[in-house]
Amino acid sequence: MVYNALFLVETRGLSDIIDITGHVSGVISESGLNSGAAIVFVPGSTAGVTSIEYEPGAVSDLKAAIERVAPEGIHYDHDARWGDGNGFSHVRAALLGASFTVPFVDGVLSLGTWQQIVLIDFDNKGRNRKVTVQLIGE
Repeated sequence: MVYNALFLVETRGLSDIIDITGHVSGVISESGLNSGAAIVFVPGSTAGVTSIEYEPGAVSDLKAAIERVAPEGIHYDHDARWGDGNGFSHVRAALLGASFTVPFVDGVLSLGTWQQIVLIDFDNKGRNRKVTVQLIGE
């Protein structure tokens, strides 16, 4: 069976990292499915989804690593073409990816003890992000 759900997350942008594990667990509970795979996807080209230990040190380290890989204050051709100043956010999102897949068993996400699912909004302004969860299971 396939089950689809959508939820909204308000973000501040600029690599705002938000724990969405509870939202995804809620979708599994609502679905009535017992076991399967949860695909978590954020539409758009300036945000991504991944997993991390959601604690201040790891979150800070991830933000710093992202800044080193695709710095905000350098030239991006996207900015030159569109003038919106968010070229860095498109590059960051492309490197991270827009989706994350995790199995669930007995209605519980199969995450590690310290592992959470996070949405990262890389854009240069806050947004109300839509997050799509598709469950495939039984």
